[in-house]
Amino acid sequence: MRIEVDARGQVCPKPVIMTKKELDNLSEGILTTIVDNEVAKENVSKLAGSLGYEFSVDKGKDNEYYIHIKKGEVNGEVSVCIPDTFKDLTIAIGSNKMGSGEEKLGNILMKSFIYTVRETTPYPSSIVLFNSGVYLTCEGSEVLEDLKALADEGVEILSCGTCLDYYNIKDKLQVGGITNMYSIYEKMRNANNTVNIG
Repeated sequence: MRIEVDARGQVCPKPVIMTKKELDNLSEGILTTIVDNEVAKENVSKLAGSLGYEFSVDKGKDNEYYIHIKKGEVNGEVSVCIPDTFKDLTIAIGSNKMGSGEEKLGNILMKSFIYTVRETTPYPSSIVLFNSGVYLTCEGSEVLEDLKALADEGVEILSCGTCLDYYNIKDKLQVGGITNMYSIYEKMRNANNTVNIG
């Protein structure tokens, strides 16, 4: 079977997510992902390599790349996530932007991160938000739809009540529940894994 994924014009992480979804649905055959920039080519190639699949890259016209991934036989050790590892994963978000550099870039990265969480399974068991991270769960947030979709899938989303009060936005909360620092600490302490984002 041959499948083609046209990821031209898509920004990170969409080409990787689009490719991964199709690979998950493909029992065996060749999947070809078309991208139009070097970064996407490298990221999709790394995905194929990390999953242990053979792949090759052909250069097309106008900076187009065709990444051909063969699924069916896996070479060597496969680096995959074991679902149980994620069973009690908590993501702690302490800012409405990712990283400490340029604010606009930080907002883009946070939006991309939340989108990636939504599009990748298994899902975390909970997402706790504090400090300016609580803005992500409130009216006007660019990631509300992704967070609502995660909540619909059973991900517990909890915003710090003290933080909502401090920023005077408790009445603007749109997704998830309100919690306190003790509960946030308990979630982080008792999780098998915690990912801190801020």
